[in-house]
Amino acid sequence: MALLQISEPGKSTSPHEHRLAIGIDLGTTNSLVASVRSGIADTMADENGNHLLPSVVHYADGKSSVVGNDALIAGQKDPVNTISSVKRMMGRSFSEINSVINRSSNRIVDTDTSVPRIETASGLKSAIEVSSDILKSLRDRAEKTLGGELFGAVITVPAYFDDAQRQATKDAAKLAGLKILRLINEPTAAAVAYGLDKRVNGIFVIYDLGGGTMDVSILKLNKGVFEVLATAGDAVLGGDDMDHLIVDYLVEESGEKNINDPVFKQSALTQARKIKENLLANDTTDIKLLLPGGEEWSGQLTREKMQTLVAPVVEKTLKPCKRAMQDAGIKKTDINGIVLVGGPTRMQIVRKLISEFFEQEPLTDIDPDKVVAVGAALQADMLAGNKNNDVLLLDVTPLSLGLEIMGGMVEKIIPRNSTIPVARAQEFTTFKDGQTAMSIHVLQGEREMVSDCRSLAKFELKGIPSLVAGAARIRVTFQVDADGLLNVSATELTSGIETRVEVIPSYGLTDGEIESMLKDSISHAGDDMAARALREQQVEADRLYEAVTAAIAQDGEALLSESKLSEIKTCLNTLDTVSKKTDRNAIKLAIEKLDKATQEFAAMRMDLGVSRALSGHNINEFTKEPD
Repeated sequence: MALLQISEPGKSTSPHEHRLAIGIDLGTTNSLVASVRSGIADTMADENGNHLLPSVVHYADGKSSVVGNDALIAGQKDPVNTISSVKRMMGRSFSEINSVINRSSNRIVDTDTSVPRIETASGLKSAIEVSSDILKSLRDRAEKTLGGELFGAVITVPAYFDDAQRQATKDAAKLAGLKILRLINEPTAAAVAYGLDKRVNGIFVIYDLGGGTMDVSILKLNKGVFEVLATAGDAVLGGDDMDHLIVDYLVEESGEKNINDPVFKQSALTQARKIKENLLANDTTDIKLLLPGGEEWSGQLTREKMQTLVAPVVEKTLKPCKRAMQDAGIKKTDINGIVLVGGPTRMQIVRKLISEFFEQEPLTDIDPDKVVAVGAALQADMLAGNKNNDVLLLDVTPLSLGLEIMGGMVEKIIPRNSTIPVARAQEFTTFKDGQTAMSIHVLQGEREMVSDCRSLAKFELKGIPSLVAGAARIRVTFQVDADGLLNVSATELTSGIETRVEVIPSYGLTDGEIESMLKDSISHAGDDMAARALREQQVEADRLYEAVTAAIAQDGEALLSESKLSEIKTCLNTLDTVSKKTDRNAIKLAIEKLDKATQEFAAMRMDLGVSRALSGHNINEFTKEPD
């Protein structure tokens, strides 16, 4: 039953002014939808009173898709056509999906397009299509509850979702008939829900452990401004990994050999999830496992044993916590509170390890399942114009963005942990005389060389005026919007020609790629800087070699004696030889020697150039006062 809202005279919102906006937590295991009603943000239940919608979809031949609890039931008998944990497949390639869901009964098909498909009785389905069915179910629930057409939705994503995964989420929403108001990072949504409710200031850790992803963000809350100081995480780490560890234990205890039987795998996974839930309140739980032959195996599991089984997953989440604190430049004593997000954070072992690591008890007065959806609903209500903009969200980029420069090096344009939305520009120039095109290669990562970073996009700027090397001015602009999506443009400033690209890579980051990117950037920092310094010297050597060679071809015989020409050519040969080796000091000395040998030649060429320019003119032409 809807609540009656009573407002001060003249301060109520007119019905035609209030827009119906929702917040959606599109989770790996469960999803929720929330809205602000009568000034209170809360999640919406289905007709059976369930707030959580299992992120599971079942496809049958010739029938409509089934979502949620009904899909879970159908999956017991038909796991091949039942898709769960689809969030882990968003924005990923065929090989990546196979590595992510290699414990699943689903069959993945590598199609001609860049998007792989899942084979079902209703045909091939992409991860985007499956996610859209989940979003449609949440949309229908919201429209039924709110009694009207939706204005738009804010959908949450893990902080470590990259461009491909964010774009896939937006595509799924569009397919579900939802207008996206904004994508918001899950930890930031949790902070919105907590901060607005408590009206607090300070530094908070948002520890988000979901079914398929783990994020940790360090946020500074101050008078309605939510500034993300740093973020870290793992795009493929969560409760699903705990389930598989418990399944491995059940397989070992039951002695079952036919572990690839789809019905058995589904039964074992279902039991694993029940075990985690039951052991939240009980010290032991009974287990009934359906074996492939139709027999039933029974057993028991204690909370202590279960916590031992899942401990490796929880311990892996502490590394991102350490990294986020280092990036934010804070100590444990600076932290005012720890907000827990996600169903797995209700487990005792998670809360124990987190309290030990941060040396303080986490905040437990917030429902970890609902807090993300509630935060998204508050943000949606604001973006729909139903309330004053008294909250400012300042999120950050998880990894550095840059482009390739000569020598296979990376020039970082937007460093990681930069506040978004953000726009940064940098000017570049041509390397060769008469160069009329430039290739723009956009990269993501922390290393100094292109080969060690992830390629996002490539495009060309054509029509550059034919000028001497270094004369053209090309401004490259990187823009990251509030959803974390990147646009890159390149403009030649003298002619005004421009080209741009919306960076939508085909696939998401591979398993553990973000973690290894950051780890490698630290462990290889010294080697990377040495490699960059070497390449910079080699690029400078190549530039000088080409310039001097061209100058000799044009004016060498006219201006240089035979001995001087021989000296310069000897220096050129030496530079050409050492530049192909790895002795940076030798290259530097060869550059200096050639530069010294050509100084007089350069001055002579400059005098000759002036003489040519003045040829046929009178000096009075240049000193005459304008009319």
